[in-house]
Amino acid sequence: MQIIHQRWFYIPVMIIAMILFAAQACDKGAEKFPEGTVAVVNGEIIMQEEFNAELSMMQKQLPDIDQSDNEKLSEIKRNLLENLIARKVLYQESQKKGIEVDDAIVNERLATIKKRFPKEDSFNEMLGKLHLTEDVLKIQLLKGIAIQKLIDQEVIARIEISDKETKEYYDKNPDLFKQPEKVQARHILIKVETGASEAEKSKALKKIKGIQKELKAGKKFVELAKKYSQCPSSADGGNLGYFARGQMVKSFEDAAFSMQNGEISDIVETTFGYHLIQVEGKTPETISDYKDVTDKLVPYLKQVNAGEEAKKYIEGLKEKAKIERFLSVEVKQDSAE
Repeated sequence: MQIIHQRWFYIPVMIIAMILFAAQACDKGAEKFPEGTVAVVNGEIIMQEEFNAELSMMQKQLPDIDQSDNEKLSEIKRNLLENLIARKVLYQESQKKGIEVDDAIVNERLATIKKRFPKEDSFNEMLGKLHLTEDVLKIQLLKGIAIQKLIDQEVIARIEISDKETKEYYDKNPDLFKQPEKVQARHILIKVETGASEAEKSKALKKIKGIQKELKAGKKFVELAKKYSQCPSSADGGNLGYFARGQMVKSFEDAAFSMQNGEISDIVETTFGYHLIQVEGKTPETISDYKDVTDKLVPYLKQVNAGEEAKKYIEGLKEKAKIERFLSVEVKQDSAE
C-alpha cells in the first residue's frame, strides 16, 4: 500500500516563485504600525507584500476564479489572511515549545528547491525578481519546518488510533491493499540507438538472432546475458528482479506477463533495441494480510484525522493570541466578524 503523507502546514515553497501582486490599501486603523501592515499577531506584523504573494499563488493555482466575483474574491482574501495569522501563531508557539530546526535540514530543503531550476542562474534570477535573498528564503523554510514539527508533536502524536479503527478501515478499503501480479525475469539486450539507420538495425537484429540460436543449442541464458547483453543488468546475468505492470515498456511487459516460468521469449523489440526474455518466477495478485499493514495504517489514519484536530489546535492558539486585523476586505454580511 502506498500512503502519501500530506503536509498542510509548511509555508508553501512555491510562494517564492510567484510575482507579487499590486498592494492593497491598509485601513487607517493601522497608523501606529508601518504602512502596509495587514495584521499584527502578538506584536508581530504581517505585511501587505506577504499577503499579496499568497494571493498571487492562489490565483495561479486556481486560474478559473472569476475575478469579477467580488464576493468570492473577498472570501478568498479573508481566508488567506487567516492562514497567514495561523502560521504566525503556530511559529510563535513552536518557539515557546523550544522547537529547534537543524541547519542541515533547511539546507537540504533549499537544495531540493534549487533542483527545480535548470541551473543556478535561473534560481538566482527568480530571487532577484522577487527582491528576495537566499538567506530570507532559508528563514521561511526554517519557519515552515518548525511549524510542521509543532503539529507533529502537539497534534499528530496525540491522536489515538484503535485496533477497531484500523481493522474497519482495512475491511472497507480492500483495493488499497492489493499487491499486483509480478514477474521475475532476465533479459538479453542488443541496443538500437534512437535514429539508427536500417543497416544498424539489421546488424543488431542479426546479432540477437545469433544469440537466440545459441540458446536453442543449449547454452545457459545467464552465461549469454553476461557475455552479450548491453544492459547494466548483464553483470548479474540479465536479472531484472520482480516487476509489476507499468514498470517496463509495454511490449516488454506484455511478453513477460504472457510467459510461463522457465520460458524464453521470441525476439522482442522495444525503443531500447532487441530483447530475449526469460521468466523465472510469477506471483499472482494478492491482498496484503491485515497484520502486515497495521504498522502503516496507524500513522496513515493519524494523518487522515490530523486536519480536523489541527484546525481545533490552531483555533485554540488564536483565541489566546492578541490579533489585530487591518486589511480592508468586503465580505458577505453573514460571514463578517
